[in-house]
Amino acid sequence: MSADAHHVAAAGHGHHDAHSEGGHGSFQSYMTGFVLSVILTVIPFWLVMGNVLDNSLVTTLVILALGGVQMVVHVIYFLHMSTKSEGGWTFMALIFTITLVVIMLAGSVWVMYHLNHNMMPMDAHDVMNNAR
Repeated sequence: MSADAHHVAAAGHGHHDAHSEGGHGSFQSYMTGFVLSVILTVIPFWLVMGNVLDNSLVTTLVILALGGVQMVVHVIYFLHMSTKSEGGWTFMALIFTITLVVIMLAGSVWVMYHLNHNMMPMDAHDVMNNAR
């Protein structure tokens, strides 16, 4: 193969070079992500096992918030997703996916709540009033 053929063949593959579009992280960035992930895992474990917060609703909300932060840490430090990688298309796909998941979850909770509310058996007092 001539030098020109190598140049032409390599030109087609240069657009997908991982190092030019965000690439893989350094050892330091992986360790930063690992340490943050461990911290964000240990805190909820400590909250539950130590019964630190008296209100279970507050504990649940704190755990959910820390879980959300941990997902962001994983996306940034391990999946290397940013607005710059692949021209922003991976980030747009992530936003689209999150939007669909939120719509599905909210719709499912809404349907289940209304099914529960509408399908509950009526008590004897309501049956007698509706019979008249």
